[in-house]
Amino acid sequence: MIAKTLPLVQLSPANPPSHAEGPADCSEHSAVKRDWQTQLRQAIRDPHQLCQRLGLDAKALGVEQGHRLFSTLVPEALLSRIRPGQPGDPILRQILPVAEENDEVLGFVEDPLLEQTANPLPGLVHKYRSRVLLIGAGACAVNCRYCFRRHFPYADNRLSREHITQVMAYLNAHPDVNEVILSGGDPLATPDQRLLGLIEQLTGGSHLKRLRIHSRLPVVIPDRVTDALCDGLAATALQAVMVLHINHPQEIDDAVIEACRRLRQAGVTLLNQTVLLKGINDQADVLAELSEQLFAAGIMPYYLHAFDPVAGAAHFAVPDTRMQQLYGELLAILPGFLVPRPVREVPDRPGKTPMAPPEAWALS
Repeated sequence: MIAKTLPLVQLSPANPPSHAEGPADCSEHSAVKRDWQTQLRQAIRDPHQLCQRLGLDAKALGVEQGHRLFSTLVPEALLSRIRPGQPGDPILRQILPVAEENDEVLGFVEDPLLEQTANPLPGLVHKYRSRVLLIGAGACAVNCRYCFRRHFPYADNRLSREHITQVMAYLNAHPDVNEVILSGGDPLATPDQRLLGLIEQLTGGSHLKRLRIHSRLPVVIPDRVTDALCDGLAATALQAVMVLHINHPQEIDDAVIEACRRLRQAGVTLLNQTVLLKGINDQADVLAELSEQLFAAGIMPYYLHAFDPVAGAAHFAVPDTRMQQLYGELLAILPGFLVPRPVREVPDRPGKTPMAPPEAWALS
């Protein structure tokens, strides 16, 4: 179906965050506590409350329409980095429900990567020969509006003890698999004891070499990087890699930098995967600054990922030609090791599909 037109206040990148106004003041709420689980419980789940805290008109933005489709979830630690009174704030645009999520757009579907066709066991996705993905948790610490798994059937993919036993048997029967990717949801939404217990079980797979964790929690609630988590990752026999999902330099503050330092100290290799999002980071200067800040925090820029065409988020889509142009511009601005690889995930292909054209330099 073609997009339905709904009334909406435009959230435009032309409204950049004002440096005269600081981030939202959370001190009066005293909700940012050291315990990450308390912070998660106290996260904002009401879009009207979110708008009230930021001095925005919830009705004009159509937040209720988007919230009914995909619930709101924003922890205080992330809220503190959003500038009040700015509907175009690059963090806010990633997490604020809007009326556009009701648009039905041709080509934007609930399972854009066809993961449910590569789901041999509950909680396990096996699309690539040498790697399997485990849905370590169905929950997140923040509901990103562009999430390609916003329609994923998490209730059918919970990793019970019985399912973990089945997963281990599956891994033993597939010796070509040398890497397990913990994803979700967010696998770090799982308490340390259970998460580290799962990692210990995976370590028993003799042919496994690497453990990869995809997470936004060290970014949205930096206190999630606990002593127990660091000790457990340092102790595993598997090479530990964490792929963070940071899309804009405004997301990186001192607490995030400290969390990353602790992870690196535990021997974890830190990479970043940025999703290219319209009106948020589709400018070369923003992406270049992000790469610089990532590297300063000890994180290697890894992928610049094309937006996956998931239903309800078509307003974030950036044309492939623009992505290729940005890649060319970044080659001219940054040293090569700071330029993330532009890729798209295409169902049924054996890996990520490179999006860098041979003439990338000319595009710059």
